Amino acid sequence: MDHLEEEHDYLIEEEELQEIRGAFLNDTIAALEPSEPICLNKAATVAEAIARMLERRQAGVLIIDDAGRLAGIFTERDVLTRVAGAGRDAARTGLADVMTPNPEALSAADRIAYAVHSMSVAGYRTVPLVDADRRPVGIVTVSDVIRWLAHLYPEAVLNLPPGDVLKNPHAIDAG
Repeated sequence: MDHLEEEHDYLIEEEELQEIRGAFLNDTIAALEPSEPICLNKAATVAEAIARMLERRQAGVLIIDDAGRLAGIFTERDVLTRVAGAGRDAARTGLADVMTPNPEALSAADRIAYAVHSMSVAGYRTVPLVDADRRPVGIVTVSDVIRWLAHLYPEAVLNLPPGDVLKNPHAIDAG
């Protein structure tokens, strides 16, 4: 590869990077096409929550108070750590006993960068979305963000080579 080709490739990579940065800072969470949340009240059991999660293929449920406002979240991680790992009976355990109360929430109008920040810094894999009255309107997951990222540059993602090349990035340069 000659010097001009290397410079051209560098400029293309830099343009793609600027496009991704711009998308993170400008695109709102609505661009992720968030899922409609599963909402249950505190009196529901863990077994009910798990059944709904399996039925809708979602990683969590949002717990609402009597006024319909977000009061908590219960995720697949909670099933493992607070229910199965603690030896609790899912049919007899109420969500109020194992949910995360008053979770951090965002709105669909917030920037994607805020969702990514919550996921990377706080370790959340599921972020509730609420309206101005804190009523649930959606849910965003890590998978939603990855799908959005893949759409930013689909040709590059779809044309990735199979095999060990992805596990060993140094092999790309050696090839």
